[in-house]
Amino acid sequence: MTTALIIGGCKGIGRAIAQRLAKDGFDILATSRKTSPDVTQTEQLVREQGRNFLFLQLDVTDAADAKSVLSPYLEGDSLPDVIIYNAGIARDNLFAFMDAREWDDVMRTNLQGFFNTVQPFVFGMLARRRGRIIAISSASGQAGQAGQVNYSASKAALIGAIKALAREVGKKGVLVNAVAPGVIDTEMTKELPKEQILPLIPLRRYGNSAEVASVVSFLAGADATYITGQVIAVNGGLVI
Repeated sequence: MTTALIIGGCKGIGRAIAQRLAKDGFDILATSRKTSPDVTQTEQLVREQGRNFLFLQLDVTDAADAKSVLSPYLEGDSLPDVIIYNAGIARDNLFAFMDAREWDDVMRTNLQGFFNTVQPFVFGMLARRRGRIIAISSASGQAGQAGQVNYSASKAALIGAIKALAREVGKKGVLVNAVAPGVIDTEMTKELPKEQILPLIPLRRYGNSAEVASVVSFLAGADATYITGQVIAVNGGLVI
């Protein structure tokens, strides 16, 4: 039986990934910082596909909490086949006016959280000699974005981590890749000035979460067995 762990898997892009991978035949472990109606809705979508769902409540910025919650799944049959790191926040501000908390909060969630929740699984994947790790980065991590120095830095660092990790674990059959969405129609982007953004996108529309999930599905599936260390952009041409 195949299992996917989605860190940040209960709303927006994470929920769409959970639904798509369940359709692909994966049982789903999904994390969130707190329980909410989003969790219930995600579970319903997964179970409608006939797959099992388990919610894990954890704070990605708290290493001890993450280790405690994830420890039952670090080895043996409980070890997930695929791990997707989708946790992320934005605290946008011009760098000249950005305060330390806006910087630290984004770094702790978007980058340190990756270490806290993914690193514990790597040894088990190496021992098993297979596995997939997929990180959700951003177009802002590829090209930078004014007003998002903290967010862009964290997402660019995530790309660097993915590329380096792919070199470390490839010889043991573990594939590591990133997906870099552009402007996706989610809660995080609802306040953005659409009239200013759309002219910058060649396809002249926002993407949707299902379009990101489809790329994750590909990287998690049987057709991506010779792909590692790559960043696949889903951005409508925003970054070329």
